[in-house]
Amino acid sequence: MKPARIRSTAAAATAVLAVLSLATACNRDSSASTAAGGSKSAIGIDLPRSDSDFWNSYAQYLKKDIKSDGVNTLPLSNSQNDVTKLVANVQVFQNTGAKAVVMAPQDTGAIASTLDTLSAAKIPVVSVDTRPDKGDVYMVVRADNRAYGTKACEFLGKQLNGEGKVAELQGALDSINGRDRSEAFAECMKTKFPKIKVFELPTDWKGDVASAKLQSLLAQNPDLNGIYMQAGGVFLQPTLALLQQKGLLKPAGQKGHIAIISNDGIPQEFDAIRKGQIDATVSQPADLYAKYALYYAQAAVDGKTFKAGPTDHDSTIIKIPNGLEDQLPAPLVTKDNVEDKNLWGNNIG
Repeated sequence: MKPARIRSTAAAATAVLAVLSLATACNRDSSASTAAGGSKSAIGIDLPRSDSDFWNSYAQYLKKDIKSDGVNTLPLSNSQNDVTKLVANVQVFQNTGAKAVVMAPQDTGAIASTLDTLSAAKIPVVSVDTRPDKGDVYMVVRADNRAYGTKACEFLGKQLNGEGKVAELQGALDSINGRDRSEAFAECMKTKFPKIKVFELPTDWKGDVASAKLQSLLAQNPDLNGIYMQAGGVFLQPTLALLQQKGLLKPAGQKGHIAIISNDGIPQEFDAIRKGQIDATVSQPADLYAKYALYYAQAAVDGKTFKAGPTDHDSTIIKIPNGLEDQLPAPLVTKDNVEDKNLWGNNIG
């Protein structure tokens, strides 16, 4: 993407002020946007939430890439994990001239009608990290979430020598990510490690809910020896705080250590791995999510098309019922490779 040259005119300035005024009620953020009406068609981008270290990292990469690549965007919005806000924000994008929309719907079942509306208006959609259950999408930028669950199962199974009790802090089960990770983890445990008892704890991606349910489980099962956190960005700190409070936060290699694997790949998880507080995480590529969300949004505006198969960036595009999905790589991170400078969690401020 080459930088766009934005020409300032009195009319454009008036339009921008109007956009900003309209957007205020929908949690808009103009800090990373350029003025609509430049030499490139404007792209509307909704951030899904700000209560997760992972999504805050994604936002940081996104804003940096918008600036460095000269992408013309409308003021960014943040739907704060609320599908009604997402719908309202998308309506603002449509009303203010967006030619493509980037979103990350946390409730993947409730966004279908909005996708239908955008499709009817010929506004292509790039969905990041989450795959909408229904409704046309131009491209889903995502990693293989079933692989997350399988990798977590295999790692914990080996750490526990195939026996023990594991708490699974599940995400929201109305989300494709929560379902994929949970189903794959359950299938793997049942098939490969039948002597491990898994306690499934749905949390709706909320750290306080995860902590409360884990506390109750520990009271009933003080011999718990494994934890799978489906989202380190929201579960890591409350989980470590609870274990610390209970005197159960013992470093890896010490008797009584609870083996923990997470998903996300945020710097805080890497620090916890270095300290021996947790054992591993699966690194979601926040940097690549931002990069390719913008890439595909601009490609959609430019009228480009893609097909299933390998890409030139070490991923694979697959056909899904409602479009295409670019499945980006998501490596397992342990103490053996936590210092790898290629991991985004080692490169963000």
